[in-house]
Amino acid sequence: MTTGTEDATVRLEPISKPVRVPGASPDETLRLKAVEATQRLEVVRDPVPTPGPDPASLPIGKHLATYLQHLAIERGMAKNTVSAYRRDLFRYALYLHAQGVSGPGQVTLQHLTSFAQAVRDGADGAAPLSARSAARTIVAVRGVHKFWELEGLTLTNPAVDLHPPTTGRRLPKAISVDQVAAIIESVSIDTSAGLRDRAILEFLYSTGARISEAVGLDVDDLHLERPAHGPAVVRLFGKGSKERIVPLGSYALDALNAYLVRGRPELVGKGKGTAALFLNQRGGRLSRQSAWTVLTKAAERAGIEQDVSPHTMRHSFATHLLEGGADVRVVQELLGHASVTTTQVYTLVTADTLREVYAAAHPRAHS
Repeated sequence: MTTGTEDATVRLEPISKPVRVPGASPDETLRLKAVEATQRLEVVRDPVPTPGPDPASLPIGKHLATYLQHLAIERGMAKNTVSAYRRDLFRYALYLHAQGVSGPGQVTLQHLTSFAQAVRDGADGAAPLSARSAARTIVAVRGVHKFWELEGLTLTNPAVDLHPPTTGRRLPKAISVDQVAAIIESVSIDTSAGLRDRAILEFLYSTGARISEAVGLDVDDLHLERPAHGPAVVRLFGKGSKERIVPLGSYALDALNAYLVRGRPELVGKGKGTAALFLNQRGGRLSRQSAWTVLTKAAERAGIEQDVSPHTMRHSFATHLLEGGADVRVVQELLGHASVTTTQVYTLVTADTLREVYAAAHPRAHS
């Protein structure tokens, strides 16, 4: 089985011996029946370390675990962000173990620079990383050494002069308003799943929500009663569980109401009951991978040749708002960015558009 976006069939073979369920009574056993399931596998872009000792069990790994706990609890980082840090730092732990390092105080700048090179060329036995992924790894390493110094585990910070590789500024990829409309309208609303899919796509473009924010919504997070002045709103929970209120456009409002009235009741009846807004065919909460598939299939039906992801809808949302005259700080709040600097990257996209329009339309733009 390969790791990619192609469909793969997974078969669970039955077992002949009973399995004891922890906490169950002595006469309760569990047997697995043969199950066949087809699922869409998500692309794994960041290779995991090669087999070796469990990083968490190493002496240095235990110090890393304290830092990861600090990120999750005290700094309130999102689960996915902490998982990325864990993957990068466990690779670092394996590297230090191979170098005979067992504690934070034994790490030198030479260890750090050689590790930075190893993640690029794979000299540590793991797959080499791209410049962008390597930069993320170095940021994680710098963070843990700063933490160790503040906690008094080291007298100095050997990573203070370690800098991540320059990756260049990657501009967000947005699609046109017509392309967004074509993607949404490619979804048939003759079934409960179709009503759900149309509602998801309208919701992503109307709010600029991250895919994790959308599938994490409960029905109670919606406030679909439109006030006398202004649109309805939805409550989103972003990175680090930060809450924000985002307006909901009329197209998304209509699509959500149609789904809630004619689509969701049928889907929820197939499960055990859940507060989740977007449901799968078994009545459970829709996964990020399934929502991603909804969008990619809709883009294929619409004839969109470029790669389209849930983040494409988010980028398009921000770009189209700025092109329409929205203030960058308003867009910052809508996207849930902690700093306006993150949002300002979208102004580069609209500036390119302005230059193109100017060059094509101004009578004295060319000599």
